[in-house]
Amino acid sequence: MRSSLFLGAAIAALAQLAHTRPVAQPTVEVSLVKRISGLFDKRSESGPKIGGANFPDPSIIGYNNGWYAFATRTRGTNVHIQVAYSSDFSNWSIVKNSDGSQKDALPNLPSWVVPGAGSNTWAPDVSRLDDGTFVMYYSASTTSDTTKHCVGAAKATQITGPYTPVSSQPLVCELSVGGAIDASGFNDNGKRYLLWKVDGNSIGHGGACGNTVAPIVPTPIKVQALANDGITLQGSATTILDNLGASEEGIIEAPSLTHVNGIWILYFSGNCFTGSNYNVNYATSSSITGPYTRAARPLFKSGDIGLSGPGGADIDRYGVNMLFHANYGSGRALYQAQVSVNGKVVTA
Repeated sequence: MRSSLFLGAAIAALAQLAHTRPVAQPTVEVSLVKRISGLFDKRSESGPKIGGANFPDPSIIGYNNGWYAFATRTRGTNVHIQVAYSSDFSNWSIVKNSDGSQKDALPNLPSWVVPGAGSNTWAPDVSRLDDGTFVMYYSASTTSDTTKHCVGAAKATQITGPYTPVSSQPLVCELSVGGAIDASGFNDNGKRYLLWKVDGNSIGHGGACGNTVAPIVPTPIKVQALANDGITLQGSATTILDNLGASEEGIIEAPSLTHVNGIWILYFSGNCFTGSNYNVNYATSSSITGPYTRAARPLFKSGDIGLSGPGGADIDRYGVNMLFHANYGSGRALYQAQVSVNGKVVTA
């Protein structure tokens, strides 16, 4: 009886709060209603981090009792790949060199990449290999066709780099269908995989992000097995998801995979990143190669807790800690969340 009275009072208080508390904006840390007797969920999203600095396409890796995040090149500088660090998965800071300058995790580019500012180094992802070294996958503009990107690989003995390209040739390219971007590695108990997006909208017929004018071009997400060295592709690639056409503005991208309780969960973004429909979505399957079933609702979309155009999510190896970006000021700021999985439903 006493617990029922307490729950009633709590619900009344929360109802009053709902009428008086302003909607949370992306300039503040966000923490919504705490679970009370199983009726309410706590939302774990928070941000922007690093003071709202531009930190697009973040990836996450836990290492040595801390967390590292890697991001797309810094606009207006010579830094190709950014690095940030957190000891508590809450407070993040840019990793710097001993002289105080911002560290570049990929200072030297291979010969297949367009040099200088035209390199457009995007969407890095870092995995630790069995021998204790690290591999980074990244996208960059290619000299073979400067309008398109390919996926490259680089290795390092230290997690923050410097990473050294492993070849004078890209790892995945597929120029005839638009190129390749947004590579992501995944280690499933010793079985390694690489995912990427075929960048079909780069050869689209116009509109938002180049692909809302019919006929809409495929932008499939593919997966392929990797050898333990993290750079040798094995077997053939399998398409596991594609865009839904005009209803998704002809785009899906930014794949990140996890395997929780026998369910494969593919996180991805849909729609054009420059518009308000960009989101963090997910699909589930009982097999890594699909078929994948989309969730009934995106995990994050514009308007959720004040977010604007959230996307580009990456999940840690264990399927719990997530980083993503969203519009903030004139750039894309870093946000974070912790997710939970119940069957095939993901909540944050």
